[in-house]
Amino acid sequence: MVQGDADAGIAGVHFDSREVREGFLFVARRGVHADGHAFIDRAIKAGASAVLAEELPGELAPGVVYARCADSAAALGVVASNFYGNPSREMTVVGVTGTNGKTTTATLLYEMARLLGHPAGLLSTVCNYIEETRLASTHTTPDALEINELMRRMVDAGCRYCFMEVSSHAIDQRRVSGLAFDGAIFTNITRDHLDYHETFKAYIEAKKAFFDRLPREAFALTNADDRNGMVMLQNTPARKHAYACRQVADFMGKSVERHLDGTLLSFNGREAWVKFVGDFNAYNLLAVYAAARLMGFDEEEVLVALSRLRPVSGRFETLLSDAGVMAIVDYAHTPDALDNVLSTIEGLKGEGGRVITVVGAGGDRDRGKRPEMAAAACRYSDRVILTSDNPRGEEPAAIIEEMHAGVTPDARERALVIVDRREAIRTALMMARRGDIVLVAGKGHEDYQEIKGVKYPFDDKEVIKEVFHKS
Repeated sequence: MVQGDADAGIAGVHFDSREVREGFLFVARRGVHADGHAFIDRAIKAGASAVLAEELPGELAPGVVYARCADSAAALGVVASNFYGNPSREMTVVGVTGTNGKTTTATLLYEMARLLGHPAGLLSTVCNYIEETRLASTHTTPDALEINELMRRMVDAGCRYCFMEVSSHAIDQRRVSGLAFDGAIFTNITRDHLDYHETFKAYIEAKKAFFDRLPREAFALTNADDRNGMVMLQNTPARKHAYACRQVADFMGKSVERHLDGTLLSFNGREAWVKFVGDFNAYNLLAVYAAARLMGFDEEEVLVALSRLRPVSGRFETLLSDAGVMAIVDYAHTPDALDNVLSTIEGLKGEGGRVITVVGAGGDRDRGKRPEMAAAACRYSDRVILTSDNPRGEEPAAIIEEMHAGVTPDARERALVIVDRREAIRTALMMARRGDIVLVAGKGHEDYQEIKGVKYPFDDKEVIKEVFHKS
């Protein structure tokens, strides 16, 4: 339903009344913390000439165009796409979703496309890129307006491909509504974000909804080895494909040789040496290989490009001291991710080498995973230091106490609590001797620590380098 002149032009679009300017369309969406419908009057006073909402106010302002829709969050995506000229239709757009591996898979696809001579853009947790231009990233998946504005800039810069992480929050909040996806990749799903989704079933359904909404001509690629992988393909109209390392699939991978500096991997029977370690990275690279082939890239060129790719910042990133101590920085912030990283380290460490793990858990997030993360750390580590991560609005000591519940009785003598993260990292490195591996988990690429709403500069890698330099 539309009231007013539907052909009236608009100067801009926004869902935040504080960002509205003269001649803007204000989209009143229901957010997690606030309902935009309560700010319609404020948006009009700020200059909005049109309002799109699920419910219209009792009194309509003269000269303002009002439109009603069933789902304003979904409508915002369509409006944003139209306002920026539907840039997603002018590129090949591939979305990556899953609990772990999204950043690595999307980033490596972006880097591969560019290695093969194709201009490309990236939307990721670590950073956004328009070709080689780096832009700061604040969310795994930006809001619909920012996505389309960035995609328009990509198209204008000549990008032919766009690879993006698609979070469960973004799917549920319809931030990717209106985008024309040419492909979707599912990496895996384990416990995470239950503070938002409440149940694991709802979390799975959010991921599945991304695949359900794909167009018929797109490809849907899933990890068949994940127990919920094939669920993603149940109702999608897209072309269905699967990859796996443990069973027969369209795209099959296998670790032939494992070393601390890389792995010899088999991709559908063709071998390539890659600068990545761990089974979890074998899956990420297999997904990259499969997606590249589905996009029509030449297999020989893809294999050569795979051998040239390097690990993403903060993802199993290694630093070696002059004293022979290896530190590994990884973003692992779920029980499964921590388990994967530590089991990989266990299989690679030398005889007599010990594993020392520094780990925390984020505040204002799923509390149920905290003891599970501590349990995972204790399972594979000779020493564990529980510390602060991004406590956000919570007290670090309270978070650590909940983590400590996962420390098994036999591991209590091996587990320390050091609330200050810098001191925890320093202590772990001081404990280590030649041949030991120190894992610093949870923050990876992040260069800040968020405490009580303030982001303070903090980089795990820089702290490690400082300690190594002084020792």
